[in-house]
Order: sequence, then structure tokens, then C-alpha cells
Amino acid sequence: MSEYKFINFTVDNGVGHLELNRPEKKNAINDSLCLEIEDAFINLPDDVSVIVFSGSGPEFCSGLDLSEHKAREPFEVVKHSNMWHRVFGHITNSGIPVVAAMHGAVIGGGLELAITAHVRVTDETTFYRLPEGKHGIFVGGGASVNVAKVIGTSRMTEMMLTGRNVDAEEGYRIGLGHYVVEKGQALQKAFEIAQGIAKNSKYSNWAMTTGLRNIESMAADQGLYTESLLCGITQTSEEVKARIDAFLNRKKS
Repeated sequence: MSEYKFINFTVDNGVGHLELNRPEKKNAINDSLCLEIEDAFINLPDDVSVIVFSGSGPEFCSGLDLSEHKAREPFEVVKHSNMWHRVFGHITNSGIPVVAAMHGAVIGGGLELAITAHVRVTDETTFYRLPEGKHGIFVGGGASVNVAKVIGTSRMTEMMLTGRNVDAEEGYRIGLGHYVVEKGQALQKAFEIAQGIAKNSKYSNWAMTTGLRNIESMAADQGLYTESLLCGITQTSEEVKARIDAFLNRKKS
């Protein structure tokens, strides 16, 4: 596997662990970190069946690294935003389930990154913020689609206008997190969940992580047609036949 400067990536028994590794910067996102994430997802080892995503140090991710922010012409800003969309799209659409383990700050671009995960675990120290209004900018890493889809446009507008903190419990209630655990326990819980997901059929995991997202944006008839196609793909593999046979034999015994 590649050597990285801003992330750590390891694999153990089919479970990958991608850790943001800029603790001195609260894991703020710069272009190099983005491109390292992209490289990791493009070059995933064949034996990886699920990935846990976390941040080193006291914060998950404090968002865009404003210390490296530079003035750009409008089209350059557009292309920069497109790059974030491309990188984060690799996470969501790789067909490999991703479980985020969050603690501390999940701010701006950090929330845009976290929301790409299919399962999101938070500890009680987690808080979310969309501070773009305070900085005089707009979201550019996919939040207007991905975060708004989870919490609703109205609630996202309020978060951006006020720039307030949303704590772990409120985040759980509105869907930003799926689990809330005690301080320091998010990573352990994420690995427990990941190990369970790893036991699923790879075909089912692929269909769940890519199919549902695409069906959501389709008209009903197209969605139902696609659902039937995914049924055909997943339910006819030799692996699934063996799983069903094992289940039926267990029921008989």
C-alpha cells in the first residue's frame, strides 16, 4: 500500500481503517489530504470488505484548512469544489461500506466528509457546525446535496445562517449520527459494527451502498425497476445460494 503524509491506512482481516492524521491542525482538510483519501479509495486492496473512518487527536475534522486558503478566480473555485465532490464521491460510491467514528469537532468540510459514510458513530463529545456564513463563503464539498438530504434544506439553512453548534444528541435526532456512545468509545463501536458488516455478502453490501442512493434520485417506476435488477444480481450469486442453503439447513436442525 502507498505511504501517506496526512492519512494512515491499514487493513486487518478485511477491515480497512482510514485515519485522518493532522492532529496538530485538528485534521483540517487541505488539497493533499483530499488527494490521499482519493488514492486510498482508488487503490483499495481486494480483501477490503468494509472501512472504518476516523480522525487522530482530539477532533474528528475541523473542516477546510483556512490557513492554506488562497484567492482564486471564480472558475478555479468551481474546479476546486469539483475536486472535493470527486474525492468524496469515491467514499460514497465505492461499493465498500464505510463506518465513520466521530468525536469532537465535525465542522464544515469535516461534516461534508463525515456524511459520505454509510454508518456514522459519534461519541458524546461530538459537535457539528456549518460556519461558512461566518467566513463569508458557501459550502463546496457536497453539503447542499448530501447534508441537506439527511437533515432537510430548512434545517441546514438554519445551521448555516446561525453557525451554531449541534451537539451529539441533537445530531442523532436529526440523522447526522446513527449511534451515540460514551466519550472515547466511538472507534471501538465503529469497529464492532464494521466487523458485523464484513460478514454480509459483498454483493448485498455493494447493492445497499450504491443502489439505494441511486434509487432515491429516480422516479418511482425507474426505482422499482432498478430494485428488481439489484434483486437479480444479488440473489443469484453462488455465495448467496450457499448462505440461504446454510440458513435453511440450520432451521431444519
